[in-house]
Amino acid sequence: MKLTDFNTLTFDCYGTLIDWETGILTALRPLLGRLKTPLTENQVLQAHARHETSQEAYTPAKKYREVLSIVYKRLAEEWQAPFTHEECVAYGKSVQNWPAFEDSPAALQYLKKHYKLVILSNVDNESFTYSNAKLLVEFDAIITAEDVGSYKPSPRNFEYMLSKLADRGIKREQILHTAESLYHDHKPANAFGLASCWIYRRHSRPGFGATMNSGEQPAINFRFNSLAELAKAHEEAYVTRFRS
Repeated sequence: MKLTDFNTLTFDCYGTLIDWETGILTALRPLLGRLKTPLTENQVLQAHARHETSQEAYTPAKKYREVLSIVYKRLAEEWQAPFTHEECVAYGKSVQNWPAFEDSPAALQYLKKHYKLVILSNVDNESFTYSNAKLLVEFDAIITAEDVGSYKPSPRNFEYMLSKLADRGIKREQILHTAESLYHDHKPANAFGLASCWIYRRHSRPGFGATMNSGEQPAINFRFNSLAELAKAHEEAYVTRFRS
């Protein structure tokens, strides 16, 4: 299997293209400053993952910014920190401030020359517009949890994506699903028989950060520590293919 075997990259966004962990920690800083007992970054992210995953399962039709507002409330309650409703709402809107990984725009611009680029993300449409502006590329399709009415790792999200891409004549075997989260993306991608590319942004840090533990390691066809590494590997494979 080679990177040049595919014509479509389907991307998770948050954690893969957008540095959501930095965004989360930055937006939670005022709340964390009220805690009697300080928490490590990993403890904060793990608690966030637990509450976010639970809320998405219980209220799959809620927009992501509304889910985040509830997550903020649950975190404040768990940590016994004072909070206001206005703070909850503001945290829900903080997605618009989450930064892109430094390498994402240039790598996406290169990959756009060789693939159709598709977003499959646990986000609402309005919030994604702010992230899209930071990524500096036009995606061929944008599929959000708001569109589907559920959140990954629900199979509904992958079924919806595959159906919409099939309408465009894109076959399953032409798709390389590209993501950081083993839990949200690679495990369900395995279940749908999709080839899988792991962008292991957390390679230098322990644990799973703002995502849940996927349990058994899913099958991975390609692994890179950044999107820039993927772009470079494709360029090398592309040159080799057309020189041979």
